[in-house]
Amino acid sequence: MLAILHLLRSLLADLFKSRSRLEAENLFLRHQLNIALRRAPPRLRLRGSDRALMVWLVRLWPSLLSTAQVVQADTILHCHRAGVRAYWRWKTRGRAGRPRIDRSLRELIQRISRENPLWGASRIHGELLMLGFEVAQSTVSKYMCRGGNPPSQSWKTFLRNHADAIAAVDLFVVRTLAFDLLFVFVVLGHSRRQLLWLEITRRPTAEWLARQITAAFPWASAPAYLVRDNDRAYGQVFTARVRAMGIRDRPIAPASPWQNGIAERLIGTLRRECLDQIVIFGEAHLRRILSAYAAYYNRARPHLALQKDAPSRRAVQRVGCIVAIPVLAGLHHQYVRI
Repeated sequence: MLAILHLLRSLLADLFKSRSRLEAENLFLRHQLNIALRRAPPRLRLRGSDRALMVWLVRLWPSLLSTAQVVQADTILHCHRAGVRAYWRWKTRGRAGRPRIDRSLRELIQRISRENPLWGASRIHGELLMLGFEVAQSTVSKYMCRGGNPPSQSWKTFLRNHADAIAAVDLFVVRTLAFDLLFVFVVLGHSRRQLLWLEITRRPTAEWLARQITAAFPWASAPAYLVRDNDRAYGQVFTARVRAMGIRDRPIAPASPWQNGIAERLIGTLRRECLDQIVIFGEAHLRRILSAYAAYYNRARPHLALQKDAPSRRAVQRVGCIVAIPVLAGLHHQYVRI
């Protein structure tokens, strides 16, 4: 700004000078400029006021563009274009236009597109309309996540989609007060981790196991696949019965209990929460204990794999007084509202 004021003062003073004096002064200033440019750096740093003054003078007298020595002609034109852009940005500030999309809505569009890689902009747009968002489909297409081929589904999703067709069976041993061995046969559905069948015997033969499979899956409720241990107790009679029911028998590899992990986890839960806390007197006592715990397990016990719901889908209660119902004489409790 001071440079512009100094230039205006010099312009007023030159109005009272003779033409010969102005020509001589102009020649002398040009010579001083040449001397200064000899020792100047390759690129001079200009201030904003310097650029504005040069652009203003060239606009008034375009012929001065050919006499520029400190900068090139393209530099002055570039400064002029930048000034025009800055002027129109200032003039059009705060004007009405397309409304801005809220950040939370942009994040929601990206989240839906990530969670549903097979959905297009039209599908996401319809979902947003059902959620009460007034947004154009072109906006959804702009902010949705882009990628090449849709990513593969996770193994967790794949297994959950096939869990309804899978059941698992297993045997475990319980020792009584008299050191007798009782064998407990359990049948578990993979879809809701539900304990479908439970029976006790002293000698688990193949014929007995075949009868238990028939009792566990009456009529048309048999699963498509049955996962079991590679035990010699499952003989030819058992496999023939399973095949006759339309079930595909899938024994696990020898010494690989992790391949039947859901059934093994159920057995561990039965031991930790029930059998390890009680001394079993006999077969009838064990049947009563396991029947009571199985009802609690299916109807009330929360499971992490089911988002802390029970296998039989426990209803949420919000009204009423909370009452504790003892299970196994108070070893566990079920809480309900009445």
